[in-house]
Amino acid sequence: MSKLLFVVTGADHWTLADGTKHPTGFWAEEAVAPYQAFKAAGHEIVVATPGGVVPTVDKGSLAPEVNGGQENADRIADALAGFGELQSPIKVEDVDLDDYAAVFYPGGHGPMEDLAVNADSGRLLTLALESGKPLGVVCHAPAALLAAVEADGTNAFAGYDVAAFTNAEETQAGFADKAKWLLQDRLTEAGVNVRAGEPWVPNVVVDRNLVTGQNPASSAPLAVEMLKKLA
Repeated sequence: MSKLLFVVTGADHWTLADGTKHPTGFWAEEAVAPYQAFKAAGHEIVVATPGGVVPTVDKGSLAPEVNGGQENADRIADALAGFGELQSPIKVEDVDLDDYAAVFYPGGHGPMEDLAVNADSGRLLTLALESGKPLGVVCHAPAALLAAVEADGTNAFAGYDVAAFTNAEETQAGFADKAKWLLQDRLTEAGVNVRAGEPWVPNVVVDRNLVTGQNPASSAPLAVEMLKKLA
């Protein structure tokens, strides 16, 4: 089967408006659910991060209250422990897109810190979009789209319909009034069409080869849509 690339944040914090460094990283479910779906379909996974650093999981994403109880939290923690590829990432700057059949970006607040301003990731996203290969991006990971800037200054994803973590969800999560900027606002300013669904409910938007999800609950259905494109 094919080799798929997971581009994961290398950040272990998110700098808030007052300078506070909020501990974060990638969101467990958003990495684990697609990983399990892709592996079950027989695909090989390679992880890339900025600088090749081993990514940090957001400890909050392992809590029972965000996983529908202790049983599911334990299941996600066990699955994460089995995601060995996370321990040996390659560098985003060294990725050759020709080696992969699809690209996937899990979220967490980490991408707001690093991928949103990472030019290597931005170039990779632009190439992936142009290639026609399935490109999946979920929750806060659409922050990475902000770095996909063309030579003329326009965003490569301008005019595309996407799902992304909404202002309403950020407000309910308790961060909207603490953040330097909000993802939905920045994407809209870049010309990206954010198709907001109800808070915390799965919402997957497919526009050409781009498959995006709004929140953690969208990560499993997003993987289903990507697998359809890989079939």
